[in-house]
Amino acid sequence: MAPTPMQLLLPGLRDAPTCEAELIGVALGLGARNVPGWSNEEEKLARDVVADSGDRLLDFRARIEQGKDPLGDAYCRLRPPAQRRTTGATYTPRPIVRAMVDWAAKYASPARVVDPGAGSGRYLLAAGRRFPRASLIGIEIDPLAAILLRANLCAAGLADRADIVVGDFRDHCMPRIDGRTLFIGNPPYGRHHRLEAKWKNWLRARANRFGLAASQLAGLHVHFFIATVEQAAKGDYGAFITAAEWLDVNYGKLVRELFLGELGGNCIDVIEPTAVPFPDAATTAAITYFEIGAKPRSIRVRRIDHVGQLSQRDGKTLPRVRLVTEPRWSRLTRGVRKAPEGYIELGELCRVHRGQVTGLNRVWIAGPDSNGLPESVLFPSVTRARELFQAGDALTDAAVLRRVIDLPVDLDRFEADERKAVDRFLRKARGLGAHLGYVANNRRVWWSVGLRTSAPILATYMARRPPAFVRNLAHARHINIAHGLYPREPMSASVLARLVEHLRCMVRTSDGRTYAGGLTKFEPREMERLLVPRPEVLANGA
Repeated sequence: MAPTPMQLLLPGLRDAPTCEAELIGVALGLGARNVPGWSNEEEKLARDVVADSGDRLLDFRARIEQGKDPLGDAYCRLRPPAQRRTTGATYTPRPIVRAMVDWAAKYASPARVVDPGAGSGRYLLAAGRRFPRASLIGIEIDPLAAILLRANLCAAGLADRADIVVGDFRDHCMPRIDGRTLFIGNPPYGRHHRLEAKWKNWLRARANRFGLAASQLAGLHVHFFIATVEQAAKGDYGAFITAAEWLDVNYGKLVRELFLGELGGNCIDVIEPTAVPFPDAATTAAITYFEIGAKPRSIRVRRIDHVGQLSQRDGKTLPRVRLVTEPRWSRLTRGVRKAPEGYIELGELCRVHRGQVTGLNRVWIAGPDSNGLPESVLFPSVTRARELFQAGDALTDAAVLRRVIDLPVDLDRFEADERKAVDRFLRKARGLGAHLGYVANNRRVWWSVGLRTSAPILATYMARRPPAFVRNLAHARHINIAHGLYPREPMSASVLARLVEHLRCMVRTSDGRTYAGGLTKFEPREMERLLVPRPEVLANGA
């Protein structure tokens, strides 16, 4: 008989589970019931499931004793990434888990280990074996994963000092203890779109307690950083692996401020996607090491190309003040680049500006509701990345583009008939909620999008491929799916053409920052760091 997909995933494992009920049966057979404190959600899942007593339990138990996680592997196969994304569950490869626990062991010996998003228990099991006297607390929101976690702990002989909580770490109250607590794990990753309003309000309130501001665009992992600071005592320490976006993006500012403040950050390892820090997503990851309340005078940072480098204690040491004054941290983890002869950074030639956010494209991109508006407020604009990818080296025809409505702040400039058309449109826009939301409320007036002037060169912002660089001969505007490159000094058409040609040929995805799902982003400051020929070299036809 041909092997099932599950058996291919778990080679050598006898009769791998093919459904969740079967997986729960294996977990019960491994002793999941021996870890007390079962939740109602777990009981509901396990109801009517018979504990497995077959020979395959021997295979599972042997693998667990070897430090592997066959239950977690099976779970990831039965619940693919798209399904697990609702809870932000991404399981960490064991070499990274070991490296983080090794760091913790060299740093201090904890009395307690806490994994705030425990999953099937990879961190708790590794830490439990490494710290035989530490109590183990795993907090996990998914009851199925919690059952597997209990089974793993029992099979590994760690059940007697473990406490498993099915719930949200942000709601949990950690009792104080004598001795240090190690917080370690992979906090769940979830984009802000998936977060309920109550949790966004929770984050803002918690940040206010520390005199900090929280963005409504912050992802779920940001919540776990501030929840850890709230739960921890001075001297507690830890290591979290997350997506690396907080190092640079505006909504990661809260984590950067916590790192330099109450979190007590002391080291950052940035892991390239080539090292596959998260098997479910090609993304750049960051391991953040911290000691609550510490304020080291220097911070160690480094960039990792393969997991084996995590065991090394190399990297560069930066004065703490350098991070305080630097708004984007990824560049600090890279080696100092010396531009080749005849080259400079793009930022010396051009300012790079991301396009304007409309706040509600279905209102501000012209359609049936905008009929009758004056032509003076309708601007042909790049609103889809594919428009630049399809343009080749130059965008020449504005007629193929959609138009963005950009009304002036002062509406009294319109003549009577035009003003009636504008007022009619604004009534429809209000009915669609265009005056609500973060973007609308942070403009001078909600109805004025504020498009940037047309840029001589346009570039895509995010894709699963290198960015497109296009000469903007159509004088189109652009929204936030693209960047505009604005020369600091006037450039001739031939120099602009050669600059675009160089960027199109030389820029690779590795020059940007890769996120979950394999998307590579080039933030404006990152794009400005690209190396390009000097103006005189471009003028001479290089």
